Amino acid sequence: MIHIIHIDKKDWDPGVEASKRNYQLAGPVKDKQFHVFRMLTDAELPDMAYKTSRLSPKSLLFPQSEIMFTYRLDPKADSPHILQEVKADSSPCAVIGIRPCDARAIRILKLNFEGPEYPDPYWLNAIERCTFIGLADNAPESTDFSTSCGTGPFDEAGLDALVVDCQDHYLVKVLTEKGGAWMKAAGFTSVASNNAPEVLERMKAAAESKIASKISFDNIRKMSILDLYQAPFWEDAAFGCIQCGACTYACPTCWCFDIQDETYGAKGVRMKNWDSCMAPLFTLHASGHNPRSTALGRTRQRFMHKLKYFLDKYDQGIMCVGCGRCIVQCPANIDIRKICDRMNQYEAGKGECRCQ
Repeated sequence: MIHIIHIDKKDWDPGVEASKRNYQLAGPVKDKQFHVFRMLTDAELPDMAYKTSRLSPKSLLFPQSEIMFTYRLDPKADSPHILQEVKADSSPCAVIGIRPCDARAIRILKLNFEGPEYPDPYWLNAIERCTFIGLADNAPESTDFSTSCGTGPFDEAGLDALVVDCQDHYLVKVLTEKGGAWMKAAGFTSVASNNAPEVLERMKAAAESKIASKISFDNIRKMSILDLYQAPFWEDAAFGCIQCGACTYACPTCWCFDIQDETYGAKGVRMKNWDSCMAPLFTLHASGHNPRSTALGRTRQRFMHKLKYFLDKYDQGIMCVGCGRCIVQCPANIDIRKICDRMNQYEAGKGECRCQ
């Protein structure tokens, strides 16, 4: 199934436009000074020259707000006080231009939303309809540390095809039948030259060599949860945090959500909304007790979940893909790379614990 095709750049936009006959499209578009990743209108095409989007493409599968049910409270209405499921769109969707690290993030989210005990039907429908057309990153930014996280600028995992920008043309590595079906719908069928695999390997090596930022979590894996939880550096780590939650909303692997009912007169909806472990209300019990009532406790929870709890539970690396969004967007300049390094270098029993 794996093969490589050649696309002249002048043919790219017409082909993408042609695919709209069979697919809804999602991709990156410019929004003021940033790029956003969202469903495209009929008049839009994905901006393949973008670097990174402000928020990750996870919102296509796990929306910031998603109405699951509607209900009526009027006793004279049809089926009063009965939840009515909102039917999800199941038509094919091509997600074009997703970066490889964001595709890796979706594989991490799968562990939560496709669990054997409580699979999320909304997620399952969304991911089944999607075809992921990735865009390799030839020039990773300084905050990129994706190669330390099991992915990279040319990673193919989780993609149906990988598009590589070769200046005046694209080379596209078609990885699955879904990827091949979208390429056919777009009219991209020209087979690349025999040296294309070698060209892609050289470009991959060149891109990975530009990533100077590295992290290690080998020692974190070996340490006990309690030792890290009681480490003395958490007070310093949390000192500058203003608890805004920007890191969690920007993160492509954060999966916390809340379910709320909103009533308007005699009508209402039950909806799922993004939530954040950095918010004081996130762990507030109905009794009034809050097990993480302090900024220190919430900051520690975020990094312990990303770098230790997830690592121990799934044994599939850390809950981070090295995209660097949280580093760029944190108003207090808190850097997950530095926190990871501090955790990894910690030796239990040395220094007095100051955590509360």
